[in-house]
Amino acid sequence: MSRTSQLSIPLAPGPTEAVGIGAAERETGLSKDTLRIWERRYGFPQPGRDANGERIYPAEQVEKLRLIRRLMERGLRPGKIISLDLGALESLSPRNTPLDDGREDLPIFIELLRDHNVAEFRRQLAQALMRQGLKHFVLDTVVPLDEHVRGSWMRGDLRLFEEHFYAEHIQGVLRSAIHSIQHEGSAPRVLLATFTGEFRALLIMEALCCVEGAICLALGPETPCREIARAAAAHDAAIVGMAFGSFSQDVICGLSELRSLMPRGIAMWATGNNGARTKKLVQGVEFFHDMNDVPALLQKWRSSHGL
Repeated sequence: MSRTSQLSIPLAPGPTEAVGIGAAERETGLSKDTLRIWERRYGFPQPGRDANGERIYPAEQVEKLRLIRRLMERGLRPGKIISLDLGALESLSPRNTPLDDGREDLPIFIELLRDHNVAEFRRQLAQALMRQGLKHFVLDTVVPLDEHVRGSWMRGDLRLFEEHFYAEHIQGVLRSAIHSIQHEGSAPRVLLATFTGEFRALLIMEALCCVEGAICLALGPETPCREIARAAAAHDAAIVGMAFGSFSQDVICGLSELRSLMPRGIAMWATGNNGARTKKLVQGVEFFHDMNDVPALLQKWRSSHGL
């Protein structure tokens, strides 16, 4: 057993009694403002009050909020599902890809997260990258593992700090691998940005574009639409690639605004969990769901430009 494993903090149980609004925010990924707005608008959650008059949320409400958050990432609107009970919400929640399909690596990663074995987790990631190469590491390991970790956290099978630990190390491995790729410079020039907080999918897209020989410019998440347009013009980008958890009405409005701010000659790509349903809503934006589509999109762009 490694020294890191011996010093790991024991796994804290999920909430079994009422928790404060700060803990509810951490457990569900929903901001305090969102919790308060839903309370007024939808009558849920229905927190109690502690001796000091502060909101406290029962465990079953925290679990329901966690499920609602996961379904929102799939494109469902809170107003449509917030009145459903836990059983109905679980029936709507997509199941994770099984990890016992003959592969031995993916279940190992999950167990290492649960065991807090830092050194071995890093070693397994590094070995997978070396064995598979960046493209297959992203598509065959990172993408399915990312989905499973996200779902496990939403169900409460992983604690929030474990999900954050996973995110930090995946991002570190991908960023290091991207930086190691040497480019002479070839088209297209792709600006990677988004006006929401979806960072990992953006980084995955960047890795795949780099592998295919594109010049990538990472602007990152939570960038206002006008600044994305300015950056695209300043860096002479041919494509702006964006990632979202889901295509909510706010995201659709943001995409429409961004499209209107940029010349038509700059292509816009957008990925998210429910992209197939939005293709007709924003003209001039290429929507896709599967990261396997990125190489084909680049080839399509190059063919259309005689490259």
